[in-house]
Amino acid sequence: MGYDVEALRTAFPDWSFFFSDEGVLYATRRGVRLDDADILKGLHQTVSANDVETVVDLLQDQERVAAMS
Repeated sequence: MGYDVEALRTAFPDWSFFFSDEGVLYATRRGVRLDDADILKGLHQTVSANDVETVVDLLQDQERVAAMS
């Protein structure tokens, strides 16, 4: 959990980040509520993982999916 969350916030300003009590990192969209069509395209309201690198990969994937929409 020693990762700089501010760096994540700078890199992904449309997402909010927090760690659970168990150390899982969550990222959830800020000010956006996805509809069913968005979800069917593969977009997620929230992503999570046990490590920062995986969350970054998931967010980059979300950017790719959004760009194809």
